[in-house]
Amino acid sequence: MPLFKKRTAGKPGEWFYCLQHQKVEEGPECPAKDRFGPYASPEEARHAMETARERNLQWENDPRWHDATTGDTRDADEG
Repeated sequence: MPLFKKRTAGKPGEWFYCLQHQKVEEGPECPAKDRFGPYASPEEARHAMETARERNLQWENDPRWHDATTGDTRDADEG
């Protein structure tokens, strides 16, 4: 029997979107690998997939991440 029980990271008052159950959860219910967050409110967590899609589009269209067009434009201390 383990001396300490391993807890899922997170705190009550933090909101997450569980990818496995496709629902909003408060605090550490599901493993971190299965959730987005933390978010400040349940409403923000409810829109997690939409937020992720928007951020993915921004990232895909960010010229700093397309090395083939003009070369590597990242700062020297980043890479």
